[in-house]
Amino acid sequence: MTSKLVNDSDASIVFDENGHPSIPMNPSGSSQGDDGFVNIRACSISRRRSVLAIEPGLADEDPGLRRPGDYRSAQQFTGWSLAKLSFLSLGVIYGDIGTSPLYVFSSTFVEPPTRQDLVGVLSLVLWSLIFMVTIKYVIIILHADNDGEGGTFSTYSLLSRYLNIAKRDPREASLMEMKRTATVDLEGSGRQLRRGIESSRFIKTSLKVIGVFAVTMVLADGVLTPAQSVLGAIQGIEVAAPSISKSTIIGVTDAILIVLYLIQPLGISKISMVFAPIIAVWFAFNAVFGIYNLVKYDATVFKAFYPYYAFDYLIRHKEEGWRHLGGVLLAFTGVEALFADLGAFSRKAIQLSWLGYVLPCLVLGYVGQAAFISAHPEAYSNPFFNAAPPGTLYPALVIAILAAIVASQAIITASFQLLAQVMKFSYFPQLKVVHTSKIYHGQLYVPLANWLLMIGTVLVASIYNNTTSLGNAYGVCVMFVTFFDTLMVTLVSIFVWRFNPFLVAFPWMIFTLLDATFLSSALTKVPDGAWFTLTLAAALACVFLLWRFGKERQWLAEAKDRFPTSHFIARSSDGHLRLTDAYSGVPLSTIQGLGIFFDKAGETTPIVFSQFVTKLTSIPEAIVFFHLRPLDRPTVSPGDRYTVSRLGIPNCYRLVVRYGFNDEVVTPDLAIIIFKQIRSFLIKQTTDNSNAVPSSNLTSSKDDQQIKDEIARLDRALAYKVLFITGKGQMKIGHNGNWLRKLLLWAFLWIRDNTRNRIASLQLPVEEIVEVGFLKEI
Repeated sequence: MTSKLVNDSDASIVFDENGHPSIPMNPSGSSQGDDGFVNIRACSISRRRSVLAIEPGLADEDPGLRRPGDYRSAQQFTGWSLAKLSFLSLGVIYGDIGTSPLYVFSSTFVEPPTRQDLVGVLSLVLWSLIFMVTIKYVIIILHADNDGEGGTFSTYSLLSRYLNIAKRDPREASLMEMKRTATVDLEGSGRQLRRGIESSRFIKTSLKVIGVFAVTMVLADGVLTPAQSVLGAIQGIEVAAPSISKSTIIGVTDAILIVLYLIQPLGISKISMVFAPIIAVWFAFNAVFGIYNLVKYDATVFKAFYPYYAFDYLIRHKEEGWRHLGGVLLAFTGVEALFADLGAFSRKAIQLSWLGYVLPCLVLGYVGQAAFISAHPEAYSNPFFNAAPPGTLYPALVIAILAAIVASQAIITASFQLLAQVMKFSYFPQLKVVHTSKIYHGQLYVPLANWLLMIGTVLVASIYNNTTSLGNAYGVCVMFVTFFDTLMVTLVSIFVWRFNPFLVAFPWMIFTLLDATFLSSALTKVPDGAWFTLTLAAALACVFLLWRFGKERQWLAEAKDRFPTSHFIARSSDGHLRLTDAYSGVPLSTIQGLGIFFDKAGETTPIVFSQFVTKLTSIPEAIVFFHLRPLDRPTVSPGDRYTVSRLGIPNCYRLVVRYGFNDEVVTPDLAIIIFKQIRSFLIKQTTDNSNAVPSSNLTSSKDDQQIKDEIARLDRALAYKVLFITGKGQMKIGHNGNWLRKLLLWAFLWIRDNTRNRIASLQLPVEEIVEVGFLKEI
């Protein structure tokens, strides 16, 4: 146990009008960061200096509230662990991209193609895989992770650590490691660009909206992708049994989808152990079929690697060729999930599996289909099954159905990852998140989201009932997300990787042009079905932004009560505690018992404590500020779990409990655990005093006696009564503001009141819980 003695009675953290922690500026402005930005670490340093100024004898002491190990860090895998993870990633990440050969050609062509058109479309498909997936995502964007987490929103969160573009929950500030580059270390153009972004409210809001829309569009795809992939596989039954009815196909599809969602609680590792071999065999089928058709029919389609044929196709067909790009982009749909699933695996694992296995198999698969269609143009309508070698149709059908089921896993896993990110950064109410692996920390499962996705996917599969209609609804969101990723990673390359903006401009223009070309083509499908995904994404984005808007107003209201204990508690001339003159100066009475106040922030005075003292004008005889600090790891060892510090109020302590996602902290015997940690802390101080060489024997014995009195007081308080005191802050809408603002706040408060965790969920003795209610104007 780490035990530190700290007196923070006069340590003060001030919050600005936006709810950001800041510190009072000295005349030289030395506490202020570059361009007027005050970072969290500066606040910590200033706070510690104020403590040391009060009690110089504690110069070597550390509050122990922040530790480098508290920050999330990306897991690193090497050797066989990396090889195993790369194999497991096949069962999750590549199912979507991998099953695209089932419908790319059928979604691009509307009639049997000529050989010249076939080679042109094949060239577009191959170069899309090279540019949009391999170069853009696998080689570049995967490096833009936020300590191992992927997705557009995580990239926005990464930028907010290097740019002053986001407001933060003060309670979470100590868990966010700020890494803003000093102004003098930036290029002149980068310095000007950063200043322009940080000073523009429009740009900061736009980046926030882009990050949110990218999440909601992936979630909208999460409803469509399983329906698209499973339905595409089941439709292959028509090749073997043309008389099968459409209702039978839809019924089988819905049943498979339901089973898929029912197994999600098993966790990604267990699912991928089954799914990875299926996808590995599926890719092998594509490669083998491709080689067979190349040898038997037309190996000259390899000339599609010459990009001339891609441009030739677009030039010859003009507007029609541009519209056909909406079918070509289906070849790389799922690439957005590849990035979002980064947290469940790792960058090296994804790069190894894509470059070493997936890409070669896909290339052979598409080239082989083109070789078969070259000899049988009418086969474009169902290319994979029509191109199956004799005697392999039924095995191909079975593996295609299994692979299509697996294909859905990529977007489902991505949905869980992204929801966990938006909840962590206060864009959505907290839902239950389950970590499904002790080895791979980023593998998550969100129960409520799983069941909602199941309902939505089954409905969509039943309504759209064919892959062409689903394809029309599918590609738009993918292209929006890839476009957003291009923008975000461009900013990351300037402010995180610190490349010269002029060097970044050229690749940015290339990828933006590619994104814009595919996106504009996909937008033509809005009237044919894409309106559904855009509407769903917009509705979800409104909910996310509404919640964030309300939370920022809540932080601002709560910041008014976030001050040190010296602000409202003082010591009278006779040594007794009283309220300060600002709070009427009334003496504080003492309540027998041990008062344990739940402390959300862990560094400042808990709001529930200030409300308790100022309104009840009383104080428990022994006080503990109990702070839970969750860490991104399975467990925290008992030796590192607890940190105790002494506060300025007599007989008042702060206990910080660090815990992992598999640790159970709030248990019925929590009071005894807290008591033992505080008592051990005090006993250790007595031992330290006896072992030290005192400057005065009288002072040493006096300190020992004070500590013994504190121990006796703590024992007496526990024996009398234990009270767990939690806060229940209610919000009301203020009179200021227009009707729209009030309507938004009303909607936020309605969601908050119907989703917030209740005190009844705590696994504590009911008779020991006290809830202090207070009202704040928002």
